[in-house]
Amino acid sequence: MKSMTGFGRGEARQESTGTTWVVECSSVNRKQLEIAVSLPKNVADLETQVRNQASAFCSRGRVNIQVRADRASAASPQLQIDVLTATSYLHSLRGLAQQLGVPADLTLAELIRLPGVLAAEPTEEPAEEVWPVVEQALSAALKQLVQMRTAEGSHLRQDIQTRLAEIEGLLKRIQSLAPLIPVQHRQALMQRLEQAGLPLPLDDERLIREIALYADRCDISEELSRAESHLRQFRQYLTASEPVGRSLDFLVQEFFREFNTMGSKCADATIAHHVVSAKSELEKIREQVQNLE
Repeated sequence: MKSMTGFGRGEARQESTGTTWVVECSSVNRKQLEIAVSLPKNVADLETQVRNQASAFCSRGRVNIQVRADRASAASPQLQIDVLTATSYLHSLRGLAQQLGVPADLTLAELIRLPGVLAAEPTEEPAEEVWPVVEQALSAALKQLVQMRTAEGSHLRQDIQTRLAEIEGLLKRIQSLAPLIPVQHRQALMQRLEQAGLPLPLDDERLIREIALYADRCDISEELSRAESHLRQFRQYLTASEPVGRSLDFLVQEFFREFNTMGSKCADATIAHHVVSAKSELEKIREQVQNLE
C-alpha cells in the first residue's frame, strides 16, 4: 500500500562532458495518473521516455518531474570569436567616430564585450546520447519517491486498521441492540394504549400485526450483514500488493450507505449514536483513502 505523496531525487554524471544530470520527482493526490515533465531545451525529445518510465513506477497521482543539467563541474567550454561580427563592429564604430569628429578609442577588451563577438562553443550532446545518464538519475529519483510513498502508505494503513477496529466494535453493539427494538416498540405501544384507556391483550390480532409490521420496517439484519462483508473486504484490500485506492474509495461509499440505512430504519437513540460514531470514523477513513495509490 502506497500513499500518493512523496519526493525523490537522483543524479548521474555524464563523463564525456563532465555534466551532472539531476532529476527531482514529487507527487501529490489525483484521481488518475498525471505526469508533468520539465526538461532542458536540448533534451526535450526525451519527454516520452521519461513519461514511460514514471508510469512504470506510479499508477495514480500527479507526478512532477524536473530534469536539469548541472554544468558547474563540467569541463571549460572552448571559446569562439566571431571575426566577421567584430570587424563589422570595428568599421561601424570607426565610421561613427569620423562622422562625429571624435577619436576612435576602441580597445580589444571593449570589442570582445560587444554582443555576438565572443561565444562559447556548445558542448551539449544529442538527446539519445544523454538518455542513458538521465535514465539512471530518473530511476534513482523514482525509486526514492516510491520508498517515501510506501512508508507513508504504511502509516495510513495502520491508522485505517485502528479505525476499522472501532467500526467493528460499533457494529457489534448495533447488532446486539437491533433485536430489542420491536420489543421496546411493543412496550411503548401498550403503554400509550393504556394511557388512552384502550388496553389490548397481548394476543390481540391488531397488536400482533402492528408489531410485526414495525419489526419488518426496522429490520437491519441485511445492512449489518453487508457492513460485515465490507469490513472483511476492506481488510483484504489493506494487505493487497496492487494499488487499491479506487477500490477502497468505492467501498467507503458503500459502507456509508449501509450506516445511513441503519440510522433511518432504527428509531433508537442508542443505535443512532453508534451510527453517528461509525460514520465519523468512516469520514476519517475516506480522507486517508483519498491519499492512497
